Amino acid sequence: MKNCLECNDKIIGREDKKFCSDGCRNAYNNKINKDSNNFMRNVNNKLRKNYRILSDLNIEGKTKTTRTRLMSKGFDFEFFTNILQTKTGNTYFYVYDQGYMILENDYYLLVKKTFE
Repeated sequence: MKNCLECNDKIIGREDKKFCSDGCRNAYNNKINKDSNNFMRNVNNKLRKNYRILSDLNIEGKTKTTRTRLMSKGFDFEFFTNILQTKTGNTYFYVYDQGYMILENDYYLLVKKTFE
């Protein structure tokens, strides 16, 4: 007879069973995945916050703002979903469909990618 991987109680039932209950199975798997889930949750929260900031500042779909304004709202420039390099050499950083390009004098061009 085997013991539950979570609570160490005796397992009754199928011989390949690893847990005595769904609760123990869930608790065990939550413990194993805790670190990666916290990391992913933190990254996703930062991406969501950046997306919200860009969306709030870029209502028209294309506008300019300053680095100071982005930072004052809590924008984190280290978190974005992809980079687009144009044929003309411009680099756009995107958070999903909201993007920005660095201009001169601390200005940023905010754009929204349209899908057709």
